[in-house]
Amino acid sequence: MNLFNAELCQHFKSKQVIKVITGLDNSDIDKILKIVKAAELSKVNYIDTIANPSIVSILKSISSLPICVSSINPIDLYNCVIAGADLVELGNFDSLYKRNIYLNSSDIFNLAKETLELVNNIDICVTIPYYLNWQEQIILAQKLENIGISILQTEGSPISKPYRNYNIITPKPNNYDNVFCSFNSSCLSLSSTYILSNHVKIPVITSSKINCLSSSMAMLYGASGIGIGSAISQINDLNNMYSYIEELRQSLYLINHQSSIIKNKAQNNLGSSIMI
Repeated sequence: MNLFNAELCQHFKSKQVIKVITGLDNSDIDKILKIVKAAELSKVNYIDTIANPSIVSILKSISSLPICVSSINPIDLYNCVIAGADLVELGNFDSLYKRNIYLNSSDIFNLAKETLELVNNIDICVTIPYYLNWQEQIILAQKLENIGISILQTEGSPISKPYRNYNIITPKPNNYDNVFCSFNSSCLSLSSTYILSNHVKIPVITSSKINCLSSSMAMLYGASGIGIGSAISQINDLNNMYSYIEELRQSLYLINHQSSIIKNKAQNNLGSSIMI
């Protein structure tokens, strides 16, 4: 794993990266600044925001966090790098989905190559579309890794059907329903994370409807980090935003800590059996 940003590289290696998404179509600077403030207080690893050079300039003037911009347009990404963006992401496909446009793997690969030609001295992340079958996702991911893409991101379906409780007598969902909905909204992203993380060596970020429950699953599925946006954007109070991110951070820490303990025990048991 080699990234241009050495600090981010270390965080990805520890598999505890948290990026906060301010809303990739959100140009409300007041809302963006509130989210960025909560992210700074929580010491997340970087910010992902709309590909708008003016907004990038403002954020760079007030925040020390690395700024990532997301767009499907390589020229937009290039202009934001000129404005000071620290890394870029070829993604934000929701704008296309709304117009019923779905790029194939060749389209995405060619856009990634074009982006590399424009900005080849910073880290580039590419989102792997959820609608590609797993074989297509694997092939695309490996091709992107081979040309020098630094990071991959998985996504879920932008349209999630609400889970209907079969117990029609009970108007409110029970705890099982809440857990089911938490994972159901991000299951495609989690599945892709598991598949891709076993076929590439570059970091994989799990995104799309990620929350405190599904974030821990992302780590178990092989993610090096998570992207969280909608769960925070629905919160209006700065302190509550901060508390939510802290809760999520604690969840990632506990999962990674437990995984390390299990791994060490397995290695010790293996060593003991070899000695015997």
